[in-house]
Amino acid sequence: MAIRVTVWNEFRHERSNPAVRSIYPDGIHRAIAHSLDSFGYETSVATLDEPEHGLSEEKLRRTDVLIWWGHMAHDEVEDAIVQRVFDRVLEGMGLIVLHSGHYSKIFRKLMGTSGALKWREADEKERIWVVDPSHPIAAGIGEYIVLPQEEMYGEHFDIPAPDDLVFVSWFAGGEIFRSGCAYHRGRGKVFYFRPGHETYPTYHNPEIQRVIANAVSWSARTGGASPQYGHVPVPLEKLK
Repeated sequence: MAIRVTVWNEFRHERSNPAVRSIYPDGIHRAIAHSLDSFGYETSVATLDEPEHGLSEEKLRRTDVLIWWGHMAHDEVEDAIVQRVFDRVLEGMGLIVLHSGHYSKIFRKLMGTSGALKWREADEKERIWVVDPSHPIAAGIGEYIVLPQEEMYGEHFDIPAPDDLVFVSWFAGGEIFRSGCAYHRGRGKVFYFRPGHETYPTYHNPEIQRVIANAVSWSARTGGASPQYGHVPVPLEKLK
């Protein structure tokens, strides 16, 4: 069975900013979903202004991996929907948080930190170094990816130490940034991937598309133990 991916996006910049619309005329979410189709995933999309933000209980039950892009409307995401996504991650749904999603309610809830960082928009070159070449998310990528222009993110990035640090970015202005961070939360896997400012064609880059596709494969639930919680009235062994 194909891995089922839902790509979630605010879908606000594309409708309000002509420059963004020229790069992503159908929305960032559809550009990402289209690229994932070519890798054989079963994709669907959801956006902020849909009922329940497009993330109903049924929709999330049919989602193996949720991809999240948000920027200008983090506070508009209803807390009940955030809790719904949080619970599904703990149950085993994968979550990939992109770019400015570091400030999203769901990412901060899963990390337990502010997600704060430094930033600058100055059309800087970004070199994304592979610092864990053995990690599945880095499969098919060389030593680094070069993006001619991107928004700068700089340290300190207020996140917990990643379980796996896959990528580190360097920017032309001198800053570095932990740009590919992998975590386990409950039975689910979470991957934060930095690049993707809305005014640059980053999600049309084949290497960026491959990283996201690899992250989908890595974060999809692949089985494992099913722990039981709560009161256990009957012991496994006879008690004296």
